[in-house]
Amino acid sequence: MKFNITIERDEDGRYVAECTDLPGCLSEGETLEETVENISEAIIGCLKSRLKIASEKLKIPAIDGKLDISIDVTEQKYAEAS
Repeated sequence: MKFNITIERDEDGRYVAECTDLPGCLSEGETLEETVENISEAIIGCLKSRLKIASEKLKIPAIDGKLDISIDVTEQKYAEAS
């Protein structure tokens, strides 16, 4: 899975990274390498958090066979089962 990130330097010379695919997912660092490592960890944390919220809100109907689940973490609509 790939995510788009933007990295800029702030007025203090620190690097600030934002994952544009996950609104609100930000991190920073002293060096470019540290910033990339930090935003990678932030992305993982953000995905884990959103998955936890989605799983708490998911109501799975009784099934006899196959269950297809689609999870959309970009909106307030977290899960849909069919």
